[in-house]
Amino acid sequence: MADYINIDATDGSGSFKAYVARPEGGSGPVVVVLQEIFGVNVGMRQICDDLASEGYIAICPDLFWRMKPGVDITDKTKEEWDQAFHYFQNFDHTKGHEDIAATVTKARTIEGGSGKVGAVGYCLGGLLAFMTAVKTDVDAAVSYYGVGLDTKVGEADAITKPLLMHIAEEDGFVDKAAQAKIHKALDGHDQITIHDYAGVDHAFARPDGQSWDGDAAALANDRTRVFFETHLKG
Repeated sequence: MADYINIDATDGSGSFKAYVARPEGGSGPVVVVLQEIFGVNVGMRQICDDLASEGYIAICPDLFWRMKPGVDITDKTKEEWDQAFHYFQNFDHTKGHEDIAATVTKARTIEGGSGKVGAVGYCLGGLLAFMTAVKTDVDAAVSYYGVGLDTKVGEADAITKPLLMHIAEEDGFVDKAAQAKIHKALDGHDQITIHDYAGVDHAFARPDGQSWDGDAAALANDRTRVFFETHLKG
């Protein structure tokens, strides 16, 4: 069961849509799904649908709405990549964090929700999932190959709930030096677990992506599944 809801921005500037997928029966813990640079596209909607099949209410907010509502891009052509990077480069992170916080607040009281809320993000969303753990009260968060994470590790002291991170060792957007900085800063954090995936590139867990790796994706997704079952269903 899938639909869209409207969420009011906390700054009074308007409202934005979010894709919502529900499990059979319509109720369960909620997972906020944070988009890549391509908007709320078919890949993000599929992730929501998969989470719904596992018993979660999945909500994917349109975080690019302040630039253009309804961005929905694939990554098949250079023109599409150029569009996606335009939105990425012009994304207002401060307002994005506000919109994520508004989504988390909505998730706490959504019809059928259990009150438990997690977050999962990919690429840009991987960074945003980390910052969601920093800035909101989500019960658990998962970051897949977050871009720019190395510049935010100094904020990790604010993380008080479990965070799972997946890092692609051959990530073309997160080089070895950035990965080393992430590990140095976060390996000792009692709420953070980091897994590295050898021989795979950025976006290895996106089935329709050029860098998809079935074995690494299955392993990362299994770890995410257990993590959410432990912290959102337990």
